[in-house]
Parts: sequence; structure tokens; C-alpha cells
Amino acid sequence: MKVLLHTCCAPCTTHCIEALRKLGHKPTLFFSNANISPAEEFNKRFKEVIKLAGIMNVPLLLDDPDHDEWLAMVAQGLEAEPEKGLRCSHCFEYALQRTYHQMKKMRLNGFTTTLTVSPHKASDLIAKIGKRISESYLDINFKKQDGFKNSLELSKEYKLYRQSYCGCEFSLRDNRARLMAQQP
Repeated sequence: MKVLLHTCCAPCTTHCIEALRKLGHKPTLFFSNANISPAEEFNKRFKEVIKLAGIMNVPLLLDDPDHDEWLAMVAQGLEAEPEKGLRCSHCFEYALQRTYHQMKKMRLNGFTTTLTVSPHKASDLIAKIGKRISESYLDINFKKQDGFKNSLELSKEYKLYRQSYCGCEFSLRDNRARLMAQQP
């Protein structure tokens, strides 16, 4: 089955490519991350995904990153929400909708997301959103069977940049606040 894989970053994508291939799928990566801020961070992450696509010999597409549109459609009025709050579920839906529409445009068989490999993301919520969008959503919890651990090992092996926050300026703000609170 030809699958469009919403790709949040190179480290998370490593294990997902392997897992999809083991299931007999042929993934195409879809870097759809209008949430990532600042632009330098977006470019750094995309560069790493390009590197990974070359290493693992996987096709890659870039979605047009319109951060202003993302702010208006996802974050407006939810700026104060904490990480894992309502803004995040809107962000998941935004990314999965874009992935679904690209999958249809390309006439592929299904779509899924690397987001479920992270222990910081609610896989059940992501699956619920994906299934609501379309029956063609592949409900795969990539963190199962040590998926996250495998992604860490592969990231190290491939010397991939590993970011310290999810992507948007609000997750960066929350990450900085957490780090400040941990300082003695």
C-alpha cells in the first residue's frame, strides 16, 4: 500500500519508515509543519528530513509552510494553552487534514503520521482525529514495540539533529519555562 506519512521531524520519522516497510507499505514523506517557528528551526528540521530521505531512500514532499495561516486557524485565542492542551489537538487536525488532502491529490492508498512515535503525544487522540478525517487513516501507534527507543538509536546512528521542543513558538515558550524551573 502506498502511504503518505506526515513527517514532523527526521528523528521521529526513522522508526516510522522502518515500521511501515515491515507492514508492507511504501511510504512517501510529507513535511507539513506550518507550526514550526522560528523559520531557522523549520529550515534546520527540513534539512534533516532531506538527509534522512536520502539515507533511507524514501520520496519526500514539502508542504507550503504558511505560519501566519497556521496561527490564524490553529493558535488564535489558544496562545495561553499549555503544551498538550486544546491548541495541540487543533494542530494535529490541521496537519492531518493537509496530509489527507495531499494523499488524495497523489491518489495514494492511505495516510498516517510520525506524531504517534513520541511519548509526549496522545496517540489515541491523534487516531481519533485521523479516523474522523477519513477511513484511509492508518491507525498505527509507532511508539509500541520500543518505537521511540528505536528512533533514538537510529537518530544517533544517522547523526540527526534532535530538537528540544515540538515546534511552535508556544511549545518553545513552555519548554523554556520548564528548563528555567529546573534550574537550582
